[in-house]
Amino acid sequence: MYLPEEFEAEMRRLLGDEYEAYLACYEKPRYYGLRVNTKKISVEEFVRICPFEIRPVPWIENGFYYDGEKVSPAKHPYYYAGLYYLQEPSAMTPANRLPIEPRDRVLDLCAAPGGKATELGARLGGKGLLAANDISSSRAKGLLKNVELFGIGNVMVLSEEPGKLAGYFPEYFDKILIDAPCSGEGMFRKDRKMIKAWEEHGPEFFSKLQRNIVLQAAKMLRPGGYLLYSTCTFNGLENEGTVGYLLEECPEFTIEELRSYEGFACGRPEEFPDRRLPDLKKTVRIFPHRMQGEGHFIALLKKGVGAVKDEVSCRKQGKMKLPDELAVFLEKINWESPGGDFDVSRVELRGGRAYYMPEGLPDLTGVRFLRTGLLLGEIKKNRFEPGQALAMCLDGEAFPDVLAFAPEDERVLRYLRGETLDVEELVPAKAKGWYLVCVDRFPLGWGKVSSGVLKNKYLPGWRMQS
Repeated sequence: MYLPEEFEAEMRRLLGDEYEAYLACYEKPRYYGLRVNTKKISVEEFVRICPFEIRPVPWIENGFYYDGEKVSPAKHPYYYAGLYYLQEPSAMTPANRLPIEPRDRVLDLCAAPGGKATELGARLGGKGLLAANDISSSRAKGLLKNVELFGIGNVMVLSEEPGKLAGYFPEYFDKILIDAPCSGEGMFRKDRKMIKAWEEHGPEFFSKLQRNIVLQAAKMLRPGGYLLYSTCTFNGLENEGTVGYLLEECPEFTIEELRSYEGFACGRPEEFPDRRLPDLKKTVRIFPHRMQGEGHFIALLKKGVGAVKDEVSCRKQGKMKLPDELAVFLEKINWESPGGDFDVSRVELRGGRAYYMPEGLPDLTGVRFLRTGLLLGEIKKNRFEPGQALAMCLDGEAFPDVLAFAPEDERVLRYLRGETLDVEELVPAKAKGWYLVCVDRFPLGWGKVSSGVLKNKYLPGWRMQS
């Protein structure tokens, strides 16, 4: 396999006696992984019902390998139910090692396509706030779909420069994850196109971006909060170099120990001897010749407690009278089943759409966002149409009218393709109205029943292609 000479020389210097073992990994097949959505299903239950062969990723509690040459998990109905996310095994590590607690305010600053944001949101368990940002509005659209597919409603999906966000969220977040744009050296085996991109924009280019991003993120983290910085590259300038730069510019930060695994390699403070930062050894390097995954770098930092600052001014929420058609529909939902009481004061109506807003949001006037809160649905000509995002936040126990199909039932695939279904034998005589369509007990979306026929309301942009 072709590798740039400059890259080879640097890796030979970095790895020494291990270089030949590293080079040999390019002759081995890549690893395919999936991560279970613990917001919807336990790991134990998923292992029991999983329709294809899997084996555990040893350092990720809800991560599994599968044979990507033999099976296509993205074509199974469980994927459309949001039961798992397809993710390279090493890339599961950053979100796994950030210590999330329910009710945290969490920011994923460079979040698209959503592999890390979906894990952070799942671990919040429907409480607190997940802010997922990506500067690219086109990439942020894919991010929004993945977050909603996972059933995460306590969310903001943003598309802004980190510097602009810092002005709205000073010391606001409890936890921040930065999976920084990088030169991608750790992904050369998985994606050969990354080599060409490396030749166009090398480590020096990305290092400048990373330094700006970490400084802006530092302004948004509350004292006592945690910041996890990660890349998928090997270059010291982008890894220990960026972390060292943050420590020099923001001395209130310290490097924390990460939960270890036998295949992890220590960070390399010796790459920057002039900085005298021995704690850089607490950072983690993942090499593909040491583990069954691609290359990564991870650093966990804690912000020291400083002067007490004023709280960010949050928007006031007042109880409003909901339109009758919306109120009647919401009363049908058992909110205890998806995980919490429903607070009507957090419902907002904007442009004919109803949203269930997270608590404690600041004034976001002027911020470019794709979604704030859970989209409940739309009010059209005195009727309410529930949204796809609401369906994905529920479970089969949360709505009184449910159509549950087995995964092998051909009607599941027909539903996912947007087809109308004959359900006369599955619903009561003269049944009429909205039904939650599920595979087993896991929602896929909505349909409207009349005269024994289910009119398909599955979101067109999500439909399975034949």
